[in-house]
Amino acid sequence: MRLFARLGVCRVNVSDLAEEAGVARGTIYNAIPNPDRLFEEVAGDLAGEMQERVRASIDGLADPACRLACGIRLFIRRAHEEPQWGRFIVHFGFSNKSLRGLLTASLADEMAKAIENGRYAIAPDQVTAMVAAIGGATLSGMMLVQEGYKSWRDAGSEVAELMLVALGIERTEAAEIARCELPQLGPA
Repeated sequence: MRLFARLGVCRVNVSDLAEEAGVARGTIYNAIPNPDRLFEEVAGDLAGEMQERVRASIDGLADPACRLACGIRLFIRRAHEEPQWGRFIVHFGFSNKSLRGLLTASLADEMAKAIENGRYAIAPDQVTAMVAAIGGATLSGMMLVQEGYKSWRDAGSEVAELMLVALGIERTEAAEIARCELPQLGPA
């Protein structure tokens, strides 16, 4: 992850991997069957791991608005707590298929149900655009933290509040939800 974030997807080679790991090149060839697929494997592992951790963290929350706000804030907090992870996600979040799904996994289905139940005031045909907006806003909030423009608390709450308002939640309620107690991120 550190190498890809620092050097880019196409520039990491077996020698770089061996040096970073402190092992011989032969060890890399023995341990990694296809070094050319390593980026996709790393990205997929990161995506799946974070999806599971967020899901475990918000499972007990019934309100979709609260679930969404907490999910956004958990991503942004992790970018602060684990800067290497945050840089990787911010850098490759829009360019890698596994990572694009990271911020939106199951969000469309949950959003459709919230629209049906009257919790969100957007049209059903706007779900795809809203999911994209939430993903982009979350990545942008992570970048604000990474670059030192905002604290994770401020960036997370502000992004969550703005997304809830965009979904039709009244501003005062959106602000309260976006600042509610944040559950701990589920175990890795």
